Amino acid sequence: RQRRKAAAKRGAATPPPARANNRATTSAAVPVQIAPVAGIAAPPQPLPPPATAIPNRQRLAPSITGTVEGQPRRRVLKVDNDPFGAVGFYAGSMLLKPAIELWGGYDTNPNRVRGGKPSWLYMVSPELQAASDWERHSLTADLRGSYTGYSLRHPSGCDCVSGNLMAAPLPVEIDRPAFTGRVNGRLDVSRDTRILGEARMGVGTDNPGSPNIESNLQRYPLFNSFGGTLGGAHNYNRFELSANGSVDRTVYQMSTLSNGQRLSNEDRNFNQYAGTLRGGYEVTPEVKLFGEVTLDRRERDVAFDRNGYYRNSRATTVRAGSTFELGRLITGEASIGYTMRTYEDPRLRDLNGLLFSASLIWKPTGLTTVTLAAQSTVDETTVPGVSGVLNRSYSTTVEHAFRRYLIGTLKAGISTADYDGS
Repeated sequence: RQRRKAAAKRGAATPPPARANNRATTSAAVPVQIAPVAGIAAPPQPLPPPATAIPNRQRLAPSITGTVEGQPRRRVLKVDNDPFGAVGFYAGSMLLKPAIELWGGYDTNPNRVRGGKPSWLYMVSPELQAASDWERHSLTADLRGSYTGYSLRHPSGCDCVSGNLMAAPLPVEIDRPAFTGRVNGRLDVSRDTRILGEARMGVGTDNPGSPNIESNLQRYPLFNSFGGTLGGAHNYNRFELSANGSVDRTVYQMSTLSNGQRLSNEDRNFNQYAGTLRGGYEVTPEVKLFGEVTLDRRERDVAFDRNGYYRNSRATTVRAGSTFELGRLITGEASIGYTMRTYEDPRLRDLNGLLFSASLIWKPTGLTTVTLAAQSTVDETTVPGVSGVLNRSYSTTVEHAFRRYLIGTLKAGISTADYDGS
């Protein structure tokens, strides 16, 4: 910052102006690097030396270096952390990444029954990812859908294994649509306080082979699950405390039988109300430990289901784990917990069990990615005498980019469904 010239004192003689020197002189300019001062913009830096000072073999066109007189300087591009991912495009300040995948395959037992027949299949999977590019606040969306069609069709009332009528004939059509969508938002009230929100929606069917599936169906009935979460988080130095409440509703459409008759599934519809308190401590900038407690209650639209059971319930779930980012080698979150669900019908015993949740991404090289995932949920059922279903799934995915246009994927997984009390 230049100093101001001192004002001349009263009565002092004014110095004579400097005379022009007509003699030829030479001068050399010495570049000076001025350090920026907080709150004051740094002065513009001198332009690079002209191209004539660069050897011919290293000379670049001014249009490439951005030094053409009157032309704005070239914008510095952002570093792409996922050079092999979808390119996407900007719509205002939102980065959109749409995609569609077409699958074809062969399923040895699409009905998941003993001795089931195989079938060719196809799958159409559109998706859309969106993320805001704002200095403050955040808005992200992840929308994924799919439709799986099979060439196999079952005659009405036939098990397609022995050709005989059975107590629970398979559905005539086994095509299955699915959709999962989440929209997350973050409002930065201050440096340490944030308001968090989420809206979610899911569409699907019961898994083939599930005891919840009715007999003699024309097709699998769809269910629609939607809800939202609203809460806040505050940082106390390295300690973070957050609390939120959520409301979710699950609705089943009516079942259509092969003879055209329709049956209601109103007794399967329910609402879930939950509250979560979570605390986290930042051990290092890359590792953060957390623990949380969740209380929830499920209420059915119909007090007693089709078998006369009163299935309203309440649960307490505790969980502990860690989020970590070890450079760019391993990132993700892993936790372990325990759930205790109590039913209001005395004939249904309490449903207790361990819960696992993990989402780990390991990048041993820039072209190889290994993803580990684990998830546990407690779902509802209508099977007589069964409290609920404890679902657990584990999967491993390995992706390697041989070329920008050729990526190989290997995936293996296992899922279990424990019908407690059956």
